Amino acid sequence: MDRALRRRIEARFGEVLTGPVRQRHDETELRLAPGDVTTVMRALHDEPDLRFRFLADLCGVDTGLVMQVVYHLWSDSTPDWLRVIADGLPRDDPRVPSVTFLWKGAEWMEREAYDMFGITFEGNRDLRRIYMPPDYTSFPLRKDFYLADDAARSPGAGVRHMERTHAPRNATKTSLLRHAKGA
Repeated sequence: MDRALRRRIEARFGEVLTGPVRQRHDETELRLAPGDVTTVMRALHDEPDLRFRFLADLCGVDTGLVMQVVYHLWSDSTPDWLRVIADGLPRDDPRVPSVTFLWKGAEWMEREAYDMFGITFEGNRDLRRIYMPPDYTSFPLRKDFYLADDAARSPGAGVRHMERTHAPRNATKTSLLRHAKGA
């Protein structure tokens, strides 16, 4: 844990953080409102004592109550990875500023989060579906997305047939044991 990084982040961004800076093993985490993403990310990228110039990952999260965007950053100024969470995006219209002005590779990551979660990245020049067909109207990684055959959420709370475990037809107990042991 880089405690000096924590102190620098608290001193620089303390007024915009929406929660405490957390550290565990080699990760430091900070949370902020979606409106502060541009200012904080620019400072993290450009300021000489921070230099978080590598965006390793960007992903969407659906907590069931709100949406989040999580950024994983790396810098040569610290041994810690930095996790920045834009928290509190409304579920009905989640929006956050794009970070493609700092990291060009964020364009594809933002497109993936848009396609799977419906998060709009304002300023992304090519925000369109990347996995799903263009006319698809839902977002598959949201917690409220259900498959048409999702019997597990039905009133009977059954198990979908494709999730049941079963032995092959005509199998005997000895043939299953022999197969399991590798004989």
